Amino acid sequence: LRHEPHVERHASGKPLLNSMFRRAQEIARHEYLCFCNCDIVLTGDFLSAFEKAKAWRDRFLMVSRRWDVDVAWKIDFECSDWATPLKELAVTAGFQQDESWVDYFVFRKGAFTGMPPLIVGHCYWDHWMIWRSLKDGIAVLDGSKFIFPVHQNHGYDPEFGRSKGMATDTLSMANLEMIGGRRHLRCVDAATHRIGRDGGIRRVFVRDTYAVRSFVTYHLWLPAWHAFLGATRPMRSALGLRSKSARERAG
Repeated sequence: LRHEPHVERHASGKPLLNSMFRRAQEIARHEYLCFCNCDIVLTGDFLSAFEKAKAWRDRFLMVSRRWDVDVAWKIDFECSDWATPLKELAVTAGFQQDESWVDYFVFRKGAFTGMPPLIVGHCYWDHWMIWRSLKDGIAVLDGSKFIFPVHQNHGYDPEFGRSKGMATDTLSMANLEMIGGRRHLRCVDAATHRIGRDGGIRRVFVRDTYAVRSFVTYHLWLPAWHAFLGATRPMRSALGLRSKSARERAG
């Protein structure tokens, strides 16, 4: 491990992404780099996917969706089989986040030149990186069906108004302004290729579905469902048919 003590910072004290990426590429001894958030645990499937990607083509951006889970024990990395119970826990008790949550990026040295001074720990910089790769003609490889990045659940420091799932805090909005707005954002579902469960890499023909699904869910389906629940509440109450949450409150 090599510790780099200096990183340029925003006025808030948060690290700036362009400073980190520039320095990492200056000192890198190898042709490929990986940025990974420190609450993510990567297992052997990640290395296998990288080897497949490198054999596939020289330039690519590899990303995938993460698995959120409560890890209640100290992981013993000295054990040769440490990854098996962790992955089993993620699949059985965890939750695979949607395509908007991106926590690692694998890319070839020389990518992301001219990066804006985006603020680490806040939203939109990760989606900008996918957009930038596509703009530069670099294939984006989705490893979500093959790789199990385990995200260890944790709390959020409210100092800057940040909480899980919140994308409107001041520093996130500063990131959004720096990248030129939402037209410069893409999620994992914008990937041009995907690694299947069998390890094969295939082109993706139906892409960018996250925005459409989010619109249908939050602007059409949920309002209609809540309106239906409101209209039928008197009848359901008269028949003793109440929601699970109402039953729990009563019980």
